[in-house]
Amino acid sequence: MIWSKQEILPREEIEAIQLSRLQETVARVYEKVAPYRKKMDEAGIRPSDIQSLSDLARLPFVTKRDLRDNYPFGMFAVPKEELVRIHASSGTTGKPTVVGYTQNDLDVWTECVSRVACMGGATEKDVAQICFGYGMFTGALGLHYGLERIGAAIVPSSTGNSEKQIMYMQDFETSLLVATPSYALRLAEVARSMGIDPAKDLKVKIGLVGSELLTDAMREEMRKYWGKDMLITSNYGMSELNGPGVSGECEYLCGMHINEDFYIPEIIDSETGEVLPAGEKGELVITCIKKEGLPLIRYRTKDITRLFYEKCKCGRTFCRMENLSGRSDDMLKVRGVNVFPGQIEEVIFGFEELGPHYEIIVEREGYLDKMTIRVELVHSTDSFAELERLRNAIRAKLRTVLGLDAKIMLESPNTLQRFEGKAKRIKDLRSK
Repeated sequence: MIWSKQEILPREEIEAIQLSRLQETVARVYEKVAPYRKKMDEAGIRPSDIQSLSDLARLPFVTKRDLRDNYPFGMFAVPKEELVRIHASSGTTGKPTVVGYTQNDLDVWTECVSRVACMGGATEKDVAQICFGYGMFTGALGLHYGLERIGAAIVPSSTGNSEKQIMYMQDFETSLLVATPSYALRLAEVARSMGIDPAKDLKVKIGLVGSELLTDAMREEMRKYWGKDMLITSNYGMSELNGPGVSGECEYLCGMHINEDFYIPEIIDSETGEVLPAGEKGELVITCIKKEGLPLIRYRTKDITRLFYEKCKCGRTFCRMENLSGRSDDMLKVRGVNVFPGQIEEVIFGFEELGPHYEIIVEREGYLDKMTIRVELVHSTDSFAELERLRNAIRAKLRTVLGLDAKIMLESPNTLQRFEGKAKRIKDLRSK
C-alpha cells in the first residue's frame, strides 16, 4: 500500500518541491540561526544564491559537533516557547545533541513514519508491539504515532522483561514487531527457552526493524527464528533529522525509499567533502526542508550508503538509499585495512554452527594491531577436532573477505552479552 500521492510524483515535480522548500529553509535559517549564518558568511554565500538544487553543494556542512557546541538550543530556528517536545541523545561521548519539535514538526514526522510503516506492510489490522525503549530516544515514539495514524493497535511494551514481551505477543496476537534486529533475535531466543516456537506459536508476520545495521545475513537469521515468510524491512532515521521516518524499505527489499519532499539526500566523499554521482558509495548527507524547530542543512550523518533514482517496482518514485554498509565512525582500521562490522557479520552468519551473537575486540601488542572475534556456538561440543576445523574455516573466510587475519574464540551458547537496544559489538582497546 502507498500512503501518500507524493510518493509517486514525477521526478520534475519532486525536484520543484525540493527547490522551493530548500530556498525557504535556507532563508529562514540564515535569518534566525546565528551559528549557521556565520558559517554561510564565512563560505561567502547568501540565501539569494540558491537558484537551483545544484547550488546546495555550495552550502556549508553541519555536524554533530555544531549541535554540541551550541548546546542546548543554539541551533534552533524557533524560540523555546514554540516547542511542544524535546528529545536528546544519550551523550555518552560528550554533550547530548538536543532536538526540538513544533507541532508541525510532529505532524510531519508522523506522516513520514506512516509512509515508512506502509512500505513495510503495516495496515490498520495490525497489532504492533513496540520493543524500542521509550524516553529521550526518538525511535519508540516515532513508530508509535506513525503506526497509530495508520490505525494499527499499539502495544507500547518498550524493552526488557522479555518473557512478558512473549506473553503479550501470545495474548494480544501481535502481528507486527518493532525492534532492533539484535533484540528481535533475543526475543526469539527467549521464546524458544519458554518452549514457544516463534514461527509456529506466535502470529508475528511483519518486522519493522531499525536503529541498527540490517545486513542480508541478519535478515535471513531472523527468518530462521520467526519464519521464512516474515516480511522484515529496515527503516532509517536519526534524532537530529526528526527520528525514524527518513526512509524505509518496501516489500521488494531493493533499498530504502527516502521521503524526498521532506529530505534532500547527497552522497559525499568523507575525506574531501566532494559530492559523488548517483550510484557511488560514500557518506550520506541530509538536508531537512520542512523542519521548523531544528532545520538542519547538509547534515553529515557518517552513514555509508549510495543512492538510486530509478522508479521502484512498487510504484514509488522517491530515490532509494542502499541498506547501510556501516558508519564511517564505526569503521575500524586494523593493520591498514578498513573493516566494517557488517563484513564480519556476513561471514559469521554463513556458518550454521554459529549463533547470531558476536563481539569484535581490537588491541595493540607492541606496534601491531590484533583483532579477536568472539562468537557463540549454537550447540556445545567437546570435540577439539571439530572446534579447530570450525575455527580454521572462519579464519580462512575472514582472510578472504577482509584481507587480514583474526583470532577466533568459540564460546559456549548463551555466553555473550545480549542487548535490548542497540547492540554494542566493538571493543577497541588500542587507546588504552
